[in-house]
Amino acid sequence: MATSSGNSSQIPNNSASDEVFMVVDERKRKRMQSNRESARRSRMRKQKHLDDLMCQVTQLKKENSNILNSITMTTQQYGNVEAENSVLRAQMMELTQRLQSLNEILTYINNSNNNNNYYQEDFQMNPWNLMYVNQPIMASSDMLYQY
Repeated sequence: MATSSGNSSQIPNNSASDEVFMVVDERKRKRMQSNRESARRSRMRKQKHLDDLMCQVTQLKKENSNILNSITMTTQQYGNVEAENSVLRAQMMELTQRLQSLNEILTYINNSNNNNNYYQEDFQMNPWNLMYVNQPIMASSDMLYQY
């Protein structure tokens, strides 16, 4: 009987071990499924992060392009303003010289009034003496860029 009871004790052990293996196998299968889901979620997060970075790169490239366009336009405007300022400086110098000449003429006339009225009348009546008074100012940006 001992052998038969030994055999009967092994049968429940085999079915118990089968149940343990089935439970372990079920746990292993569930863990594998959970790991697969976790890996899938991780890949999705990684893809979303990559997509977000690509959108950010696109936006930054667009901003960079706008900034470069702005710099180009500002540089062109700066060049135009510099050329205009150069013309204005040249005109100012010419006008200053003309004013100085006119002041010299007035000084001469005033001094002549004190000395002799004959010279004053001769100077005022002679049109060649006033030849440069009404001359236009001939300054342009082309004068600045001589080769």
